[in-house]
Amino acid sequence: MQGLQSATGPVPVDLLLAMLLASVRAAGWLMLAPPFNSRAVNARVKAMLSVSLALPLAVRLRDQVPPVEPAAIITAVVQQAFIGIALGALCALVFAAVQAAGDLLDLFGGFQLASAYDPLMQSQTAIFGKLYGWTSSALLVFSGGHLIILAGFLRSYDVVGLDAVMSPAVVAGAFTQGIGQLMLAALQIAAPLVAVLFITDIGLGLLSRVAPALNVFAMSFPLKIIVTLTLGGFAYAMLPDVVTEMIGVARDLVVRAAAGGSALGGGS
Repeated sequence: MQGLQSATGPVPVDLLLAMLLASVRAAGWLMLAPPFNSRAVNARVKAMLSVSLALPLAVRLRDQVPPVEPAAIITAVVQQAFIGIALGALCALVFAAVQAAGDLLDLFGGFQLASAYDPLMQSQTAIFGKLYGWTSSALLVFSGGHLIILAGFLRSYDVVGLDAVMSPAVVAGAFTQGIGQLMLAALQIAAPLVAVLFITDIGLGLLSRVAPALNVFAMSFPLKIIVTLTLGGFAYAMLPDVVTEMIGVARDLVVRAAAGGSALGGGS
């Protein structure tokens, strides 16, 4: 193929196309996968990081590029963007369980009334939801888990090449499984404290029957807040182990979804 002229010589067009398609998939993944999906990571940094991820892969992917035709190139770009966004959304779905557990504690502990818009998470969250979300992101970076997830994403180029198409049915099945894991993980993290708060509500209900003169409704808010803050440390202490487990789950889910999509998807 004819290439573009550079300072060191002509650059083959197939090499440029391979870098373009690989960077499009990486950009789609970086937009949604934690911790890169945070607004604290500048969009320009994400674009540069996607190109840097594609550079070492372009040489061995150059034989998978489509013909140099506008329709084929546009179709390939859309396919790679879909693959990257789907894999990134699966990663985000796994780690959303931690913030969902914090939201459950806010709901049952009475902190939901203090919710506010978080510009970094781009969502309306309360105190424990913010705390759990920030802590999971910090643990993900400090433990090096983002590198493990990144390595799992880079394996998708071996499983699903640039000339392959992911099956939407496989992606839908992976999302269904991920949503089930999200709900289960959120309940497992928040279940002990939610159970204590539920027992507290039962006790307050019995107290209102025994002593109707007491204003149980006014007592419930400070009592549940005290219980949540006192026992919340036990649930919070579980986060390092939970994040470590979710790192492996996110990596395996991405690779498994890519492998399933590659098995059902044909070459372009």
